[in-house]
Amino acid sequence: MITKLKRYLGNTDPSSFEVHDTENEKTDCQLDEILAPHRRWYATLSEAERDYAYDTCQWCLGDSTR
Repeated sequence: MITKLKRYLGNTDPSSFEVHDTENEKTDCQLDEILAPHRRWYATLSEAERDYAYDTCQWCLGDSTR
């Protein structure tokens, strides 16, 4: 289990580029599978969206574009 540093977790792995809401985490999010070098923590979703062109996780945020 990962230690949650802030509410939103971005996965910068080029095969993913997803952002997750750790306060609404679902089993399908598989946050533990995100490698440490690919984890970016954000206090707000808008902060994450300004940093990267993330897709939203379909499980915890919905509205995924994939």
